[in-house]
Amino acid sequence: MASVQTVVRVGIADMNIAKSPQTIRTSGLGSCVGVVLYDSSKKIAGMVHVMLPDSELGKSTKLNVAKFADTGIHAMLELLKSEGVRPFSIKAKIAGGAQMFQFGSNDTIRIGPRNVEAVKKELKRYSIPIVAEDTGGSSGRTIEFDPDTSTLYIRTVNAGTQEI
Repeated sequence: MASVQTVVRVGIADMNIAKSPQTIRTSGLGSCVGVVLYDSSKKIAGMVHVMLPDSELGKSTKLNVAKFADTGIHAMLELLKSEGVRPFSIKAKIAGGAQMFQFGSNDTIRIGPRNVEAVKKELKRYSIPIVAEDTGGSSGRTIEFDPDTSTLYIRTVNAGTQEI
C-alpha cells in the first residue's frame, strides 16, 4: 500500500475523488463492493462503497446515493464529469461482494453476489469497461487505488495484499 501520498478515505456507503499524487482507500468491504472509476490519462479516480444493489431498497425519504449500485455509480460519473473527465475515457476496477455468511439458498441474504451483479449491470449500462475485479469469496477486503499508476491494491486477512 502506498504510504507517502495523502490518502483520501471513503467510508461505508460513501464516495470521494482522488487526484494523483493522492490515493483513495476504503475498508470493510464484506458483502459491499468498492467501485473505482478512473481516467488514467488525467490521473483521477472516484471510489464508491456500494452497500446494496438497488435504491428501491432504500425506504427513507433522504436517499444516500452512495449506498446503492444504481444511484452511486451514476453520482460518481457526474462527479468525475464535473472534474473534466470525459465519460468515454473512464474505466472501472471492482472488488468485494463476498458472501460473508452461509444461510442456505435464501436469495435475500445473497447481498454480496447481488451487489456484484448490480454494479456490473450499471457499468454496462454506461458502457464502462471493467479492467479488473476481485469479487466473491468469503473474505473481507480493504482496497486502495493509486490514480498515478491505475493500480488497485487489495488486502485480505488470509491472502495478504495483491495488485490488480
